[in-house]
Amino acid sequence: FIYFSFFERKTVQGQRASRVHKSDVLLGFPTEGGVETIPLRGAGSRGALIAFFLSSRFASAGDDGLVLVWSVETGERLQELRGHAQQITAISTFSCGDGFTSLITASSDRSLSLWDPDTGNRVQTISDLQSSVKCLLVLERLSVWLSGGEELCVWDKDFQLLCHRQKHSDTGIAALVELPKNCVAVAVDKEIVIYRLTLSSDSSVLLDEITRCSDHHDQIRALINVNDGTFASGSHAGELILWDSANFRNVAYEHILWEESQPSSQMEIRLATPKPSEMSIQHLTSNGRLILAAVGSGLYVYDIVTKAVVAYRRAAHDSNVLHTMLLSDGELMSCSEDGSVRMWEIQDLPLAAEPASAGFFGMWTFGRSSKQLGPQSKKALEIPNLRTLELTGDLIGHSGAVQMFLSFREKGLVTCSTDHLLILWKDGERQSRLRSQALFQKLEENGGL
Repeated sequence: FIYFSFFERKTVQGQRASRVHKSDVLLGFPTEGGVETIPLRGAGSRGALIAFFLSSRFASAGDDGLVLVWSVETGERLQELRGHAQQITAISTFSCGDGFTSLITASSDRSLSLWDPDTGNRVQTISDLQSSVKCLLVLERLSVWLSGGEELCVWDKDFQLLCHRQKHSDTGIAALVELPKNCVAVAVDKEIVIYRLTLSSDSSVLLDEITRCSDHHDQIRALINVNDGTFASGSHAGELILWDSANFRNVAYEHILWEESQPSSQMEIRLATPKPSEMSIQHLTSNGRLILAAVGSGLYVYDIVTKAVVAYRRAAHDSNVLHTMLLSDGELMSCSEDGSVRMWEIQDLPLAAEPASAGFFGMWTFGRSSKQLGPQSKKALEIPNLRTLELTGDLIGHSGAVQMFLSFREKGLVTCSTDHLLILWKDGERQSRLRSQALFQKLEENGGL
């Protein structure tokens, strides 16, 4: 574990470091509505997951099958949860209503486990599943949780199977999202299947299919809630679709293209031609008004009110962007396969688009570098009212791809990477102020020097 303090987004100061997992690292992060869990991307992928729970702890898990519980304040390892034989594929938290928070983990060994993070004990386990679970969704209001793999299962708080739906295509379930009126959106290949959960008086649960949303032309890679009335999905072909959470209709469609094609009635942004893999939408995040999409090595900010892209950076990183976060309506953060974590600000587009900083791979720096990325596409500049993303800071400390990051607001930021490290970043000014306060308090207790 590496602990850093940073000062005014310019410099960093390393405090201590150690290896945490024998595997690579990926993580999940807190949202306004609770906890979002992120499954490992693809079968056999190497990484870990991180889940945020309570106000002072988070958990990490890797393909070594080990789950570690950490302190946000000190970076101290609090517990080791051992029991899985293979890589962890999904992790989530579950509160039973009595104030106690448990951890749920899924593994490639085709098992599910319920953990007590205070003691490190495994409370419940389910083994010999038909397939590995790729994603988890907790519905605390209904006291149930769902697992998605080749089949969709509904479980109660005691780990008892309530109902399930059989095999969902060869690709399985990629993502789960809770919707209003006890509905759930399930991403399966190119479709989004909508189910409704019905709880009967005898505590049994019915899982009824309501409809299928089939407007995507390629595999769905991202599925998120935007607000109470809207959810969004992104595909491997660069399609961003907004859906009405009440009637499940397509209310907006945005297609980001790199190659020239025949004119279409749909709004399109055509850019220079990179490698085909960069068409994919790897990640989506939203603050209820804006959607931030990671598309290839670029970032695109979409306004759900105007239903248009309002800002973009075609080459925000040197490699594919893996995770993003909206800090406010004007600031955002992203991380990439190139090993960097970057902070951006939405600004008016200049006459000649200013290229972004690429940073120095693998160096312990915080701020700008002199290396420049390619210019913005001239075709994109023709779109009215379009703004740009201006680089305001770099957090570069990993020697491998930064899979995701986890924000604890004023308490700091955790990043994780394929270099098997977690890095805890702290606000240097805040840490300096806290140390000074602690020193003065100690002096008062000891009667001065």
